[in-house]
Amino acid sequence: MDPFHHVRDGSEWELPQFVLNFFGRDTHFVLPFGLTKYMVLQVVAAVLAFLVFRGLSQRVAGGKPVKGVFWNFWEMLALYVRDEIVRPSIGIPHDDHDDHAHDGHDHDHAADEHGHSSEAHAAVEVGHPADKYLPFVWSVFFYVLFCNLLGALPLMGSPTANINVTAVLALMVFIHVVMYGSQKSGFGGYLKSLVPHMDLPGPIAVLLLPMIWVIEAGGLLIKHGVLAIRLFANIMAGHTVLGVFLGFIALAGSLWPVVIPASILGQVGIGMLELFVAFLQAYVFALLTSLFISAAVNPH
Repeated sequence: MDPFHHVRDGSEWELPQFVLNFFGRDTHFVLPFGLTKYMVLQVVAAVLAFLVFRGLSQRVAGGKPVKGVFWNFWEMLALYVRDEIVRPSIGIPHDDHDDHAHDGHDHDHAADEHGHSSEAHAAVEVGHPADKYLPFVWSVFFYVLFCNLLGALPLMGSPTANINVTAVLALMVFIHVVMYGSQKSGFGGYLKSLVPHMDLPGPIAVLLLPMIWVIEAGGLLIKHGVLAIRLFANIMAGHTVLGVFLGFIALAGSLWPVVIPASILGQVGIGMLELFVAFLQAYVFALLTSLFISAAVNPH
């Protein structure tokens, strides 16, 4: 029994027999053009994320409320990421504080001239400085979520159970963090901001600051590496446990009246836990992405 069979990527895809018969295969379906199962599932996850975004955008166009349990669910997730992850984590970048406060002062003054209370205008917040980073965090959250959830379907798999997939995701986060930090402070200013401000005498600063910069730059790379490993390890471990529980059924032998019911109940319990972990890991990935962006646009 190979407990890692379910999470290992490859060009062969186990499909129902009627599907194999349709393609003229007896056992496995071999993907053409050097494609692998996780490559196909990543495209499926991207398409699902696109369809959700497009469906929501069409339904909120013109300020209309979203209707329907299905679309309300996805709207709830999108708003949760915006209001509970991106805005609190990134906050208002330092350079935007004055502009934000100035805008609020102008709105209050205009309200006073027209005889309306400033409280009524303050209750309506149009946009937020952190919302400029929201499209990327939304994309990361929903893409990771759909990659995780695909593993809950029979004969599918979670691309995020592969270290190559999560490594590329972490690399994309790293590139965006550097890009956002460079947009805020300039590339040189961002690199300089990795070192916290310290009042040091000249000779000591020349010796110490380069060492601190190397440590901070290494820490930045390590944090994004851990971001990849955390997601990969959690998803892979869950699917491996599911495979082990299923393997008990095949090895039951004469003990099947006891082992099979226990294995099925155990798999159902682990499956429910994995469903929760799919959402949790998407949340954690989006939260850490927001924190890394915050550190880049809010330097020391």
